[in-house]
Amino acid sequence: MRVWAAISILLALLAAAVYVAYVGWNLTDVTMPVTGYVAMVLGIVFSVILGAGLMALMFYSSRHGFDDAPSEFYTSRHGFDEPPSEPPKWPSRLVG
Repeated sequence: MRVWAAISILLALLAAAVYVAYVGWNLTDVTMPVTGYVAMVLGIVFSVILGAGLMALMFYSSRHGFDDAPSEFYTSRHGFDEPPSEPPKWPSRLVG
């Protein structure tokens, strides 16, 4: 019962959004030239390509281990079994 209530509420919100978009689009009698439609389509296509490319890079970096914890990177890079127990000492000229 709750599922059908949630679905009906979401469909009502979708119908309201479509109605508001239709009324807003047809509110004025201003016509857009063909170059405006071309610019709009190019902007949409570029945004989708950019989003898909960034998602692909995110999945690529996750699957190839670039998102591992820094301690794992440190141990695999330097050949230690575990990270050092204490932080490195700062040079005295930087401490103040």
